[in-house]
Amino acid sequence: MINSNVVEIKRPKHAGRIAVIVAIVILILIGIISSLAIVPAGSTGVIVTFGKVSDNSLSEGLHFKVPFAQELIIISNKIQVYEADASAVSKDLQTVNSKIAVNFRVRNDASSSIYKNIGPDYQAVILMPAVQESMKSVSAKYTAEQLITERNKVGNEIKEQLEAKVSDYGIQIEKFNIVNFDFSQEFNNAIEAKQVAEQNLIKTKTEQEQAIVIAEAEAKKKVIAAEADAKAIQTRYEAQAKANKALTQSLSDKLINYQAIEKWDGILPKVASSANPLLSLDLSDTAENKAN
Repeated sequence: MINSNVVEIKRPKHAGRIAVIVAIVILILIGIISSLAIVPAGSTGVIVTFGKVSDNSLSEGLHFKVPFAQELIIISNKIQVYEADASAVSKDLQTVNSKIAVNFRVRNDASSSIYKNIGPDYQAVILMPAVQESMKSVSAKYTAEQLITERNKVGNEIKEQLEAKVSDYGIQIEKFNIVNFDFSQEFNNAIEAKQVAEQNLIKTKTEQEQAIVIAEAEAKKKVIAAEADAKAIQTRYEAQAKANKALTQSLSDKLINYQAIEKWDGILPKVASSANPLLSLDLSDTAENKAN
């Protein structure tokens, strides 16, 4: 009968100690890593201890927390953009569909309060209703045409109302933009017809003004020409009068007698009258003297 011998393998006693040490080191590393709290730039950290939210926020950088007991919630304080469609009614009862964009951010000192009282979905809970309400409230003060022509004024007024509604929650409005206004097709057609009528009126008025300017210019040209003709005639008359005056002053009795003698043909007129120059020149006496 053959007896079987059982061979027993014995492990070194220090092998178990090594495993324990490795496990402890791993747990320590996990604990260290779990205790680190890193808050990225442009954000604040909120510590939650077994469900209780801390009243103080952590700033950017490295912080420590209790492993497995505390949780770090990151709240962004950077500028965010909220875009939405808003519907309202204008003062003249026109339906206004608007597309708006809001630039906002969460204030650093309000991060803990927002997470504690509102939660991470603060856009839907606070911002969205405030935007819709402000759009309706302000749009009702303006006619549809004023909403278009005074868009900047309307946007600033909506921004002011929106700030008043959300600032107490710790949300800061940086900028409010009305991207687009959309009205009914009937209103758009009416606006287009009005613009066409205004353009035609401006065109007609411009043409009338141009015609008046042209007529005034032509009339002025005629007046200037008439004045020039009158001046030319007056100058000619003045020159003629001056020549006549000079001629009159240059005539004398001797000169007249001389010219008459030069033109006389030596025959006495048969009829004597006051128009006969020989009488005034006493030529009869001259003839008698010649006869004697």
